[in-house]
Amino acid sequence: MLRAKAAGAAKAVLCVALAFSVSACSGGVLGGLIGTGSNPTPTFDLSAPTNFGTLPPRARGLLAVEQPTALQILDTEKIVISPNPGEVAYLSDAQWVDRLPKLMQARIVQSFENSTRIRAVAKTQDRVSADYVLVIDVRQFGIVAYDGPQAVVELSVKIVYQRGGRIAAGTVLTSRVAAGGTSGQAATLALDQAFSDVLVQMVKWTSRRI
Repeated sequence: MLRAKAAGAAKAVLCVALAFSVSACSGGVLGGLIGTGSNPTPTFDLSAPTNFGTLPPRARGLLAVEQPTALQILDTEKIVISPNPGEVAYLSDAQWVDRLPKLMQARIVQSFENSTRIRAVAKTQDRVSADYVLVIDVRQFGIVAYDGPQAVVELSVKIVYQRGGRIAAGTVLTSRVAAGGTSGQAATLALDQAFSDVLVQMVKWTSRRI
């Protein structure tokens, strides 16, 4: 009898420990906490827009989205801030849920899916037989503290024919959004708004050219 009670108590302790570990490991959503130790870094996500206004008729082509290219300072989960002209640093109280190019690619694909104006869209890593490839280079993605402050997102976008690699069209998409401050929450909120604006521009521009 005592042995059965001891086994039951041990099982209860194990269940509590497992529940705590699952709770501690959950995160990755906007405003979640990821990290170890007593001071985990607040972690933020980017969103994909759902409202695109008036769009042209549904395109017939299949679109593959390449993972955006970026300079090394942007190819990270850290969030860039420019305190002074020509000076760059990282916010100490915020980070993205993943490396910025990988996170951006996921949200770009999701945005095209949300628009329902592209017959099919996928990542190039999926190795689909696409008609067009969307090639993106990140020119700017961060907080300009000395001018506002404001969030600045600037992307160079090209539509490339899958066969032959010829460029069908290219453009530069930009958005600037006033930030309520340079804290992690204010900065990421402004960057998310600026990125969403650029994604709406991207969907509209692309859907008119394929």
